[in-house]
Amino acid sequence: MTAVTEAPVTVDPDPPVDGARPRSSRPPRPPKVPRPPRRPPVPPREPVVMTKAQRTVRAMVMLAAALLIGLAANILFLSHIHHLVGQQVALDTFRQELSDATAPVSEGDVNDVLLADGVPVATIAIPSIGVDEVVLEGSSSGVTANGPGHRRDSVLPGQSGESVILGRAAAYGGPFSRIQELAPGAVITTLTGQGKSTYRVVGVRYAGDPDLPALQGDQGRLTLETARGLPYVPSGVVRVDAQLVSSPKAAGTRQTTANTLPLADRELASDPSTIWLLVFALQALLAAEFIAARLFDRFGAQRIWIVFLPITLAIGVVAADQVSRLLPNLL
Repeated sequence: MTAVTEAPVTVDPDPPVDGARPRSSRPPRPPKVPRPPRRPPVPPREPVVMTKAQRTVRAMVMLAAALLIGLAANILFLSHIHHLVGQQVALDTFRQELSDATAPVSEGDVNDVLLADGVPVATIAIPSIGVDEVVLEGSSSGVTANGPGHRRDSVLPGQSGESVILGRAAAYGGPFSRIQELAPGAVITTLTGQGKSTYRVVGVRYAGDPDLPALQGDQGRLTLETARGLPYVPSGVVRVDAQLVSSPKAAGTRQTTANTLPLADRELASDPSTIWLLVFALQALLAAEFIAARLFDRFGAQRIWIVFLPITLAIGVVAADQVSRLLPNLL
């Protein structure tokens, strides 16, 4: 009898799942094809070799650009921050003087010393156009950069006589930008060391309009002045007159008269008193441009721009601030 041998049975350790191909029968994945670049690579640029004359021209263009950028940034943006800071400092000082009963009531302080330009002398509020400002002594361009300025040859607000206040129309907060909208009867309130006073608007005057009749007795009048025309492009002066309706205060002593009023304190005048600082700023700009030009080949354009651009812009802003003082005080 012959013995029958059975063939060994092999068991697949990973049997195929129903509906799936065996692993051995799966086709190999195709190799990844690299994507073409979106744009062809830029060929390297050849270094530009500049002559001394070309470097000088480039430095002058950069200098002019720094001045123009600084001037535009100062007038359009930084001037408003300057005004806010100046008003806050003046308000804190004036509040302290009111609490100490030392707020000025004439052109001199409590010790009969002539008030310096920029000293706070009053507050003015015009609710109908949203004005709430501290009034400073003097009306030059440097003073009106911090707020409305009181013309020295006129009495303080609330006193018998005519008080004149000049304010900016566009730059440095533009506190008087909307006074032309004031209608007859609008209320204006002021506060000085003598107390609170109330005015009512009489009307608006432009160049060529007749002057108001002279004041009689102890009557009081307030005249607000600013530039008219397009923003930052003054073409004349607009005046708003208001009559004092509260009890007039005694007028303090005034040393300055219409004939002795400095030219810088008159309407649409400039202030050249700090032009020396502008000269120093321009010299600093020239020095920075000269040093940058000398170091350009050694350190390269990128490092020079990183180091000298902030310095140039900072000096340009200082120079632009001084240039703005040479612009009209009602701008």
